[in-house]
Amino acid sequence: MLERRKYERFNLRLATKTTVMNDEQKKDKKILDLFTKNICAGGAFLHAVKPPPEDTRVKIDLVVDVDNLKRLTKKMASIRVKGKVVRTESTGIAVCFDKGYKITRI
Repeated sequence: MLERRKYERFNLRLATKTTVMNDEQKKDKKILDLFTKNICAGGAFLHAVKPPPEDTRVKIDLVVDVDNLKRLTKKMASIRVKGKVVRTESTGIAVCFDKGYKITRI
């Protein structure tokens, strides 16, 4: 099978706080505690028991142990990305990331 992905994908389990965006009423946002199954620069697959439908906008805060990534410090970092659900499955959702992101230490 021909690989069509633009970015290399990694099997990496990261904790996330995933906010389901509701365009109609910003106060009715739903926050889900999910985990990634795999991730790349362009998106991720998140395990979800009740996945939101395709085309849903989401904001994802990924919690990353900086020590495991670059051996820099024993601090944690949060990566905030926004994106759109592009596929739903019984086990979760595939999210395509927007271009912008923010990394902060926590």
